[in-house]
Amino acid sequence: MNAMLKTIILLCFTAAVAVAVEPIPNGFGVNIHFTDPKPGEMKMLADAGFKWVRMDFHWGATEREKGKYDFRAYDRLMAALDEHGIRALFILDYANRHYDNGLSPYSEECRAAFARWAAAAVEHFKERGVLWEMWNEPNIKQFWKPSPSVTNYVALSRVVGKAIKAVAPREQFCGPATSTIDLKFLEACFQMGALEEWDAVTVHPYRQKDPETVLSEYAKLRALIDKYAPKGKHIPIISGEWGYSCAWKNFDEERQAKYLPRQFLVNLMAGVPLSIWYDWHDDGPDPKEPEHHFGIVRFPYFKERVAPYDPKPSYLALQKLVAELRGYRFDKRIETDNPDDFVLMFRKNWQTKYAAWTTNAAPRETIVGGRRLTLTDVPLYVEPFRRKP
Repeated sequence: MNAMLKTIILLCFTAAVAVAVEPIPNGFGVNIHFTDPKPGEMKMLADAGFKWVRMDFHWGATEREKGKYDFRAYDRLMAALDEHGIRALFILDYANRHYDNGLSPYSEECRAAFARWAAAAVEHFKERGVLWEMWNEPNIKQFWKPSPSVTNYVALSRVVGKAIKAVAPREQFCGPATSTIDLKFLEACFQMGALEEWDAVTVHPYRQKDPETVLSEYAKLRALIDKYAPKGKHIPIISGEWGYSCAWKNFDEERQAKYLPRQFLVNLMAGVPLSIWYDWHDDGPDPKEPEHHFGIVRFPYFKERVAPYDPKPSYLALQKLVAELRGYRFDKRIETDNPDDFVLMFRKNWQTKYAAWTTNAAPRETIVGGRRLTLTDVPLYVEPFRRKP
């Protein structure tokens, strides 16, 4: 990263970082794909350090008969989360066979039905700390059928946002959960007024390169949000889904373990208050299927064990990050003589600690907090050197 680009990025994030920063690990979360956790699963998830889960809140599964809603599966999930002090980001998503031929909403009737269902769900779970998200990756045809339509998406989002605020004005609503940081789709949403209802902008910054490369994209997105946001309304960026598959080319479990803490730390540096890792556990055993290997625990479940999954190195890397920086808040990035170095200062009351690493291919020596350290692509956590009196 050249020096000029680094300066631009840091200037763009000044306002975002000025917002109240939550202590670690309050902004760390993970995607799940269940409403009924297996025995021991939630404890192991909580023990990793996660304070949030992100989960689909399916319209078709909760309105099987027109106008009748059944949220009991999510009642069970919420009870399991509450037991471990974990909050939910629920994705209001997907079609319903009773409306618009089972396609993504395009008619007034379908939008109104979706909004009634969404408002009922929000009212059912209000004041329980849920963050509600408008759909999942509507910018790709896999999730907005038959093909993406920013016009139809925003029309739905605005109707839903108004319905939610009418029944539960204090609940938080966000979107659009784009696949990648799709600036064209995002700006179109903003131009159509989506930021009037959204309390945060969610994106999925997937990439097969270093997490730090997201910074320039965040800077561009931050500028767009500030351009279109209602006057006086600060709208944060949320990293709503982002991970690395161990089955991608040139990836393995060790590389995933290096990237997970760096991803979370870079997001904190960028003023991103909530980071959701994809995924909790591997989705299958096929060694050549990338979708099977985003998890931080392996696929097999062992019901007889207290910790029912085998942790991958990324699970242990997250535990280390949380153990080292629990209760600390991000303060600032410390300049070094090389823009590839990331030295982040954290504070907890009067205490100071650093997380430090480099994206350089070769280890580098530098001074951090009065200590001479060798930086590698794995974060170090160090306290500043203090002379004995």
